[in-house]
Amino acid sequence: MVKLRLKRCGRKQRVVYRIVAIDVRSRREGRDLQKVGFYDPIKNKTYLNVPAILYFLEKGAQPTETVYAILKKAEVF
Repeated sequence: MVKLRLKRCGRKQRVVYRIVAIDVRSRREGRDLQKVGFYDPIKNKTYLNVPAILYFLEKGAQPTETVYAILKKAEVF
């Protein structure tokens, strides 16, 4: 099963997240299938590759609660 979830990047005290499509069995920093977005909580900026996100959602990918909130705020849903 595939999930859309956050992958932590950046440095100490300056975190940014990538939104990735990843297998459920992989750990948070594991190998992802595809990078589909970017989220910076400090600057509150979001970049989303909407066609890729919709592709994975159509194939049955489940977003995590946090990713769901980000997508809802960006009006993808």
